[in-house]
Amino acid sequence: MTAKSGLLTALVAAVVAALVTVATLSILARVAPGMLALSGAAIQDQQIVDVVRNYLTKNPEILVEMTSELDKRQAAEQEAKQQKVISDNADAIFRSPLAYVAGNPDGNVSVVEFFDYNCGYCRKAFDKMMTLAAPNSKVRFIFKEFPILSPESEVAAKAAFAAKKQNKYLEFHRGLMSHPGRANEQAIEDVAKKIGLNMNQFHKDMNSPDAESHVSANLKLGTDLGIDGTPSFIVDGKLIGGWSEKDVDAAIAGGKS
Repeated sequence: MTAKSGLLTALVAAVVAALVTVATLSILARVAPGMLALSGAAIQDQQIVDVVRNYLTKNPEILVEMTSELDKRQAAEQEAKQQKVISDNADAIFRSPLAYVAGNPDGNVSVVEFFDYNCGYCRKAFDKMMTLAAPNSKVRFIFKEFPILSPESEVAAKAAFAAKKQNKYLEFHRGLMSHPGRANEQAIEDVAKKIGLNMNQFHKDMNSPDAESHVSANLKLGTDLGIDGTPSFIVDGKLIGGWSEKDVDAAIAGGKS
């Protein structure tokens, strides 16, 4: 341990102790002022508070360093948790027979997109996703419906599952993502008819227990990963939250060769 890191650790401990002391004294002052007799312990506590306050007042940059270090540690802990969830659920994420897989089935890098049909950013990312999902792509692209924005989104996710049953997932996906306005029941019907689905079978599959289970499994998986927005991606085993073409491209470029 370096002298600087040792000092930082000691200071963090001192600040925590001081904050606890201040909080305790503050509460006692409000609820039981008579208990704040100046005992030796109380005097010692106040001395600690004064020392820490004076030091931080003279060296405020330490607080910036502490905040930065805390952010790094929390980010590392979060990434470690996400990596464990990805590892523990690799089959469900990368090899689920219910998920639609496009792109190059033998691609060097796997890209998983968690998306919502009513997500504006998912629509902004759509053209790029279709490039990645093309047969001549170098990636194996996996679609994960993650309908978190509205009940309509959940219906749309089940509709995509039903379109897959008729081997027209990608056509349906393109149609609904490109459809103007919300992905509601009318839009779903319009797209399904336009791409020539058997509508009776389509409605049956949309409302099947398999469709419900598929969507529920995707929602649980995304929740376990800590995903709270769309689109989100897993690229070569790394979770990327939010739409950043630069981040996705960088993760693909740094993937397996």
